[in-house]
Amino acid sequence: MYNRNLCSACTRTLSHVTASTSKFIVHADNYNYAIPKPRFPNAQQHPEPLTTQLESLFRSCSDSSLLPQVKQIHARVTVCGMSDINVLGSRIAGLYVLCGSIRDARNLFFRLELGYALPWNWMIRGFVMLGWHDFALLFYFMMLGSGVSPDKYTFPYIIKACGGSNNVALAKMVHNTIQPIGIDVDLFVGSALIKLYADNGCICDARQVFDELSVRDCVLWNVMLNGYVTSGDFNNAIETFQEMRNCYIKPNSVTFTCMLSLCSTRGMFYVGTQLHGLVIRSGFQHDSQVANTLLSMYSKCGNLVDARRLFDSMPQTDTVTWNGLIAGYVQNGLADEALTLFNAMISASVKPDSITFASFLPSIVESGSSSTKHCKEIHGYIVRHRIPFDVYLKNAITDMYSKCGRLDLAYQFFRRMPERDSVCWNSMIASFSQNGKPEMAINIFRGMGRSGTKFDSVSLSSALSACANIPALYSGKEMHGFVIRNAFTSDTIVASALIDMYSKCGKLAMAQYVFDLMYWRNEISWNSIIAAYGNHGHPRECLDLFHEMLKAGIHPDHVTFLVIISACAHAGLVDEGISYFRCMTESYGICAKMEHYACMVDLYGRAGRLHEAFNTIKSMPLAPDAGVWGTLLGACRVHGNVELARLASEHLLELDPQNSGYYVLLSNIHAGAGEWSDVLKIRSRMKEKGVQKICGYSWIDVNGSTHMFFAADGSHPQSFEIYLILESLLLELKKQGYVPQPYLPRHPQVVVKT
Repeated sequence: MYNRNLCSACTRTLSHVTASTSKFIVHADNYNYAIPKPRFPNAQQHPEPLTTQLESLFRSCSDSSLLPQVKQIHARVTVCGMSDINVLGSRIAGLYVLCGSIRDARNLFFRLELGYALPWNWMIRGFVMLGWHDFALLFYFMMLGSGVSPDKYTFPYIIKACGGSNNVALAKMVHNTIQPIGIDVDLFVGSALIKLYADNGCICDARQVFDELSVRDCVLWNVMLNGYVTSGDFNNAIETFQEMRNCYIKPNSVTFTCMLSLCSTRGMFYVGTQLHGLVIRSGFQHDSQVANTLLSMYSKCGNLVDARRLFDSMPQTDTVTWNGLIAGYVQNGLADEALTLFNAMISASVKPDSITFASFLPSIVESGSSSTKHCKEIHGYIVRHRIPFDVYLKNAITDMYSKCGRLDLAYQFFRRMPERDSVCWNSMIASFSQNGKPEMAINIFRGMGRSGTKFDSVSLSSALSACANIPALYSGKEMHGFVIRNAFTSDTIVASALIDMYSKCGKLAMAQYVFDLMYWRNEISWNSIIAAYGNHGHPRECLDLFHEMLKAGIHPDHVTFLVIISACAHAGLVDEGISYFRCMTESYGICAKMEHYACMVDLYGRAGRLHEAFNTIKSMPLAPDAGVWGTLLGACRVHGNVELARLASEHLLELDPQNSGYYVLLSNIHAGAGEWSDVLKIRSRMKEKGVQKICGYSWIDVNGSTHMFFAADGSHPQSFEIYLILESLLLELKKQGYVPQPYLPRHPQVVVKT
């Protein structure tokens, strides 16, 4: 009855693993494996005194796991003529498994009488410990096919094998056949089932098994807690922890580590501090794993003062401890402190690992010390000290080179990677897209597809952003087709990127179409469609969508108000823009950021209210950056306010002295006012500081091909026809009364003389 119930499962699994059985036979003959020592049940006792003595030797050898001793015992049993006693033979096979000698275990196994479960259990356990889950399942089905019924020691490892093979359906079939054959689900079987169900998203099945168990120890509670933490079920994790304490089960270090990690990911600082108090009362404050998790919790919750206090009070610190605090500083924007702590780590003779550098490298860029020389020195240190290049470190290095402006070095390092996962590809696509190289980002995206790496929402959204920046409508439509074919339309990040792409490519109707098809919308989706209408000059539609967003129960964020105020600025709706700025700070409690103040300066500047724009800057609670002063300078250019332009330029050239755009803008203001001597001074200042004017350029998409044009460009193959069209357009403009104003006609000195 038992075999028939699993017949179909046997057939499917056997067909999956039988093909690789010959490989196992070959490899097992050539290799021995080191396996952790499990706790095994006592074998059936043979009545003969010599057998009892030998089993005592087996148990001592099981503790030492020395292959030569096992072979000596095996030889002694063979010499004494006892090799036909299957209990002893099974235990010898088990000892071979423990010592990692699969060849000897296999050879002895096939010489035993296999009519009972013990020899099968040893082999199944050995395969599971090696991670050869398919072979464990194969031997299990061979066991059933031989007419041998499994016992209570078989099932924990079979369930682990199902978990290792991600075969939940088979695990459920095994689970359903345990009790009908007269075996109770004990702690070992129960914990294996709970872990398998929880790891594969079947948390309700895990809880059902947990509730059916009459005896639950701390280990079982930890398995259930970890299942809730893994699935992100915070409420049930807290309730289970309270239930555990109500049952007078004392939590151990694993319990606290599990719960504190949940507080870290959810930012539940208050619960974390309560757990910290319980940790101290339970005497686990000096446990390294618990202390490191506590440190990570404080860091991720933004309480770096307590994190540093805990760090300083720890009697022993290891690499994990230092990594946790460095990552905390970086994640909270304290790049200089992270650099200082890294140097202290080196001074304390604590060897950094790949996680250290993956956490530390972003601080180099953020601290402003990301010169190419510095980046190369750090890269060289990693190579010299043979730090393993895992996926996180590789991405950190490419990101470091990208953010210091060396996309060539980032791409060179990327090309040399022997293996690239989706995270590596996504990092390069995003780097080129965000650093003004959208064509290269699209090419890398296509290379990712050719490599066989699966696209995810990050790669698609980054590539769509690159299409929006060119804009490349044809490539964007290709990606949209892929999104539809591969069921990414329900992903809000990808859908929002599609809305942005169609909007920037001039297809507002398609952007609205994508938005209408979205089943679930969040603030990112609403922000994208509101921005689309704002960029196309439809401020009233922006405001209507904003109110629809509120009716849908979506709370606006700082990006929402940034888009709304920008739309009001472009439409000249000054009073509405002021009203929404106040609504943001007063009604929703959102603190205005630098971008919001820049939008307010732009709102006043476009309306010609330059003094109100300047007063807005003076009333800012934070020091204005170059973007704010640059917005004011642009407004001064439009309205010809030279005096205010000089004031703005002084701040700009101090904050960003290498930005050629500010020099050109100020030069244009003086040229428009006829102040050619000031124009010459600005030109001379640019030359002294080595500032190079960046040539302006634009793109146009024609028949699926993207064409790039630079100012005064003659390299395009159709330049002659292009300039003929431009001249005819200029003539038509002049007929309508347009008087062109050439930028710095000839030379300022010549103009002054004439």
